[in-house]
Amino acid sequence: MNYISDVLFWISNGLLVPVVVLLILFFLRSLLLIGNFFSQYLQIRKEDRLFTTKVETLTPVTVEELRSSIPANTKSPLLGCLAGLLDPARDDAHRQLLLSDYEIAADKDLGISKTLSKMGPMLGLMGTLIPMGPALVGLSTGDIGSMAYNMQVAFATTVVGLFSAAIGFITLQVKQRWYTRDLNRLEFVCEVLAGCDGNGKSGTGTGEEDL
Repeated sequence: MNYISDVLFWISNGLLVPVVVLLILFFLRSLLLIGNFFSQYLQIRKEDRLFTTKVETLTPVTVEELRSSIPANTKSPLLGCLAGLLDPARDDAHRQLLLSDYEIAADKDLGISKTLSKMGPMLGLMGTLIPMGPALVGLSTGDIGSMAYNMQVAFATTVVGLFSAAIGFITLQVKQRWYTRDLNRLEFVCEVLAGCDGNGKSGTGTGEEDL
C-alpha cells in the first residue's frame, strides 16, 4: 500500500510542471483574447453604425441598395456572409449553406473562450492541490521554507487559473450574444430574399399564362 501511495505521489508531483506551463500559456492566451475581443468590438460597432438600419429595414425594393453598400474585399465574416446571401446567383439551398458555414465559424471563434472558461479552473485546482502534498511534508518535518514555497505556488496557480477562466467566461457570454444577433439578422435577410424569389417566380408564371 505504501508503494502505491508513493507512486501516486510521484505522479502527482510530476504533473506540476506541465500544469504550470499550461497555466502560463492560458494566461498569455487570455491576454491575446482581450486584445482580439476589443478589436472585434470596434468592428461590430462600425458595422452596426453602417448596416444595422439597412438590414432591419430591408425590403425587396432595397435589396440592391444593401448589396451595393457592402465593400468588395471585406474581411468581416458577417459582411462576407451577407454579401454571399445577397448574391443573385444564390438559391435557398446555397443560402442555407452559407448560414451553416457562418455558424461553424462562430463556434470556432468561441472555442478558445470555452476552453479557457472550462480548463482554467481545472488546471488552477490541480496547481493548488499538487503542491499541498510537499507543503504538508515540510510542515511535518519543520521545514517552514519548503512549506511556504509550495503554498506560494498553490495560491499563484489558483489565481492564474481563475483569471484565465474569468476572461474566457466573459468573452464567451458577450460573443454568444453577438453571434446570436447576427444569425437572427442573416436569417431575416434570407426570409426577405425568399420572398423576392417567390414574387419573381409568380410574376414569371403569370407572364407565361398571358402568352
